[in-house]
Amino acid sequence: MGDLQHSAADGCTKGHKRARLHLLATIGSAAFCLAAHAAHAQDVTPAADLDQAEPQSTDNMDITVTGSRIVRDGYDAPTPVSVVSTKELKAEAPANISDFVNTLPAVRGSGTAASTNGSLSNGAAGVNSVNLRSLGAARTLVLFDGQRSVASTTTGQVDVNTFPQALISRVEVVTGGASSAYGSDAVSGVVNFILDKEYKGFKAEYEHGVTTYGDGPNHKFTATGGKEFAGGKGHILLSGEYFTQKGIQTIDRDWNDSGYFLANNPAYSSARCTDAASLNTPCVAEFIVSDGIGTGQFTPGGLVSTGPLRGTYFGSVNPATGKATVNQLNFGATSGQWMIGGDTDITTEGHRGSATLLPSETRASAFGRVSYEFSPAFELFGQLAYSYYNGKSFYQQTPTTGVVIQRDNAYLPDSVRAAMVANNLTSIQIGTSNIDIPPQGSDNKREVGRYVLGAEGDFGMFGKDWSWDAYYQYGRTKTRELLTNAWNIQRMTLATDAVVAPAGNAAGIAAGTIVCRSTLTNPSNGCVPLNRIGVGGASQAAINYVLYNGSQPLRTQDLRQEVAAFNLSTNNLFDMWAGPVSLAFGGEYRKESVSGYVDPLYQPIVTNGVTTGTWIYGNYLPTFGKYNVKEAYVETIVPLFKGMDFNGAFRITDYSTSGTVKTWKAGLTWQAIDDIKFRGTISRDIRAPNLSELFAPGTGRTNTVNVPQPNGTVAANQFNESTVGNSDLRPEIAKTYGAGVILTPTFLPGFAVSVDYYDITLKGAISSLTAQTLVDRCYLQNIAESCAFISTTGGRGVTTPGLAVTSIEIKPTNFVSQKTRGIDFEASYRRPMFGGNVTLRALASRAFELTTENGVTLATDAAGENTGSLPDWTYRLTAGYDNDAIAFQFVGRGVSGGVYNNNYIVCSTDCPLSTADNRTINRNKIPGAFYLDFNASYSFEVSSAKMQAFVSIRNVLNTDPVLVGNGPTGNNTPAYPQTNRNLYDVLGRVFRMGVRLAL
Repeated sequence: MGDLQHSAADGCTKGHKRARLHLLATIGSAAFCLAAHAAHAQDVTPAADLDQAEPQSTDNMDITVTGSRIVRDGYDAPTPVSVVSTKELKAEAPANISDFVNTLPAVRGSGTAASTNGSLSNGAAGVNSVNLRSLGAARTLVLFDGQRSVASTTTGQVDVNTFPQALISRVEVVTGGASSAYGSDAVSGVVNFILDKEYKGFKAEYEHGVTTYGDGPNHKFTATGGKEFAGGKGHILLSGEYFTQKGIQTIDRDWNDSGYFLANNPAYSSARCTDAASLNTPCVAEFIVSDGIGTGQFTPGGLVSTGPLRGTYFGSVNPATGKATVNQLNFGATSGQWMIGGDTDITTEGHRGSATLLPSETRASAFGRVSYEFSPAFELFGQLAYSYYNGKSFYQQTPTTGVVIQRDNAYLPDSVRAAMVANNLTSIQIGTSNIDIPPQGSDNKREVGRYVLGAEGDFGMFGKDWSWDAYYQYGRTKTRELLTNAWNIQRMTLATDAVVAPAGNAAGIAAGTIVCRSTLTNPSNGCVPLNRIGVGGASQAAINYVLYNGSQPLRTQDLRQEVAAFNLSTNNLFDMWAGPVSLAFGGEYRKESVSGYVDPLYQPIVTNGVTTGTWIYGNYLPTFGKYNVKEAYVETIVPLFKGMDFNGAFRITDYSTSGTVKTWKAGLTWQAIDDIKFRGTISRDIRAPNLSELFAPGTGRTNTVNVPQPNGTVAANQFNESTVGNSDLRPEIAKTYGAGVILTPTFLPGFAVSVDYYDITLKGAISSLTAQTLVDRCYLQNIAESCAFISTTGGRGVTTPGLAVTSIEIKPTNFVSQKTRGIDFEASYRRPMFGGNVTLRALASRAFELTTENGVTLATDAAGENTGSLPDWTYRLTAGYDNDAIAFQFVGRGVSGGVYNNNYIVCSTDCPLSTADNRTINRNKIPGAFYLDFNASYSFEVSSAKMQAFVSIRNVLNTDPVLVGNGPTGNNTPAYPQTNRNLYDVLGRVFRMGVRLAL
């Protein structure tokens, strides 16, 4: 942090010498800037800086800070900011920069390439997004050098891996609303990746990472060059990066083997809790969290889970006979899809932990920028960036239930056929994890291009100093969303119905040949019979047939963004009694569009408004839509009296889809005494609906929902979920209040601490009811409006008991209100010691509330729910030392303990009736976790080259993640980690090491 504090201190004292307006200038942390002032006089020379080949004077450096268009000293800002410096990024050497940003306490619930492996139908698998306050990545505005970047998905998520990481000088995280400065999406804050535009020299870096278990190896190489020309008037930058990673395609960790889930309690019945005649039977909790839980509906080779042959399951196939062994399952207690006790190791084998722990990835990027200053009033620049991503991951070894096996199936063991005859059964239904078919996943590719042409400058007019800039940006993302190992539902049905061809059949097939039943009446249909009874009996030809001979669901999409903007500012518009008034104003035009293509083969079938999937996953439809935005803003800073400034801004925005909306902010800073500064803001912010929310055509995915039965139990139904857009959506409106204090005690040089309270209320938030909520409202509360979104075997809206749910439509609307409150803490201390610098820093966030009200179900408060992403406490503590040659740092990070759900009622045998709003459960606590990291580097010179060797160890103690019982819905739940990977480390100890070179 030494380099950043030097530049911050210089910027704070010299910011008025040259008030250059960067296109989207940023508000710096007052605590950080003041701490830099306190420590600046006592700093010693830091270790060799490999980011700058030539020493640079800081006389003309601007400290640009996020949240305002007016360049001011950082400590004058009313909005808090956390700054991640180059030194910090280099010390931890993350495989991608989002891995570091996501450890900041205010950043919660971000998507990573590892956690998005299940995002098959929306194409988001592999995206690294940023989420502030756990309000959703769509409500966090991500900028590159103060400018917007084209999204990587139709949901508006910007993949931060598309930025040139070797040229990022720092990351600034604004933890407050900033829509009046930047426009839509800055509800929970802004994350700004600042470009080092002045770099000169050449540097290169190689990194290698691997886990302590020897898996997940990755390699990263970067090379960057910068050079002046034309006597210093011109400057050129070039940077390239290549990253490759071998995935961990199953969850091969001991902690994932205990069968720890949240399941429907088999002993629970609502009738027992309401029928007075049953008072002698205890009313137990509806949900149970425990180990030893697994599925009771399927096995790898097939399980008969209902009827007279219940418990019959099929083992390995004898190659000589082509028939599977027949066994009897030891059932535990069952409810819905779950079984507690019994042969859970048998039922979950091959399915448990079948999701990807770490994806396989290949990334490559190139960046170039050239600028030329014709005069101080006019500097022209152009830049282009290109990034390529290819990620492969698996969703799960997909199970299916209700697979019909006819009595004359060619692969049915004779003993089972005889039992069917004895019980007068013409067919049975089995559940299977389809172990002979490879797991289903995605092989996504994305290409992102970004091209910017702009100009900026400083000039004097009417005795005032002005700064201006303007730019045009064209961004384009091309996606190739390809599924892997997804089977065609019709082909699977045909191949499963295998029979022995009778003599003299009309198709002329040799008697005794095993064929698809359909082939007997349609000999040219190409069907290949598939043995789904047992393990190891499926032929490769049959597998190829159901997987459509390698032809897999594919969607290509083309997202485009155009931005044109102009800004003008001055820091001395006129003088008042307390100092000069500053003013900034400007305008922006933005256009977003998406188009795509899906072969009809991969599209779902829509009949009378009911979407039927033709593939187990995907069922893609292309998205088409566009909108434009016109906006103008004005911002001012007015000194009220010595030590107090007012900062105000107003923006008017017109959306082609939803009309005009206004945003504003008002903030004050007050330097009460040298040691204490107060700050506060009030703002009105917005988030506009994204392309997917507006125009989604009805993409589908397959999942499982628990359907309440008349006897008080539940049935697990596999269904197709169809998500559609809503062109009538309006922008969300947020009101943010912030208040803070910064302490820089003069009696303790080098120390600073800030405490900031935030309160965000979001109205008209865009959301949709989950499939399970719609089912509960329909079947438990008899709400016809919810039943209308549900289709059963009887048709749409026909929810007669006993009919299986087949599809559910999900549609977003502006019907949710959210409120979040909390306090952020930041403290830093830097002192020269032992011939170098000792640096301490602490970041912590305390969440008081994250309440969601949808007017449909009971309000929920997600703060402190460790099944989500907002624990009560999140913290990051660092302690480091550096001198000319060596640097090392310890990092402690973690979260506090929490609960599964704040609305749950804990009980055992004296439970009240469990309701959709207040479920009863046997336990409602989840422990917290602490992780220790260590980083070290050694700097040296070889001839004229500066070298640095480094090592970074994440999770030094190899601490296992806390077990979290996921459930009770979702057939993919056993396939996923038995923890919350948004909060807890799942890889174990991770080593990263490498070498840096600078010339």
